[in-house]
Amino acid sequence: MSNLLKSKRFVVRQSLIGKDTNVEVSFKNGKTITYSHDKAFEIMKSSLEAMNCWLKYKSYTATNNIPKVLRETEAVISSEQVEVETTDEVETEVELVA
Repeated sequence: MSNLLKSKRFVVRQSLIGKDTNVEVSFKNGKTITYSHDKAFEIMKSSLEAMNCWLKYKSYTATNNIPKVLRETEAVISSEQVEVETTDEVETEVELVA
């Protein structure tokens, strides 16, 4: 049985490798993606090992989406889009008269 980690960003960490962890990410745009951490690592391994963040922190994160290399692969378990309501903020200019 795999572990489920809930997050607000995509993450690959050395400490999670081999732990049979699935990660459920809820991005700000309403998209929720669940992926296999181990499969994501295997697909990204050569790229990760060349990145400074991986060498220094043993971690890679992405805030807005999963990396393109993982989309449409067996690493992605599920993906769903939820409508997010946004409000239009109106900016007004005020002219100051001295």
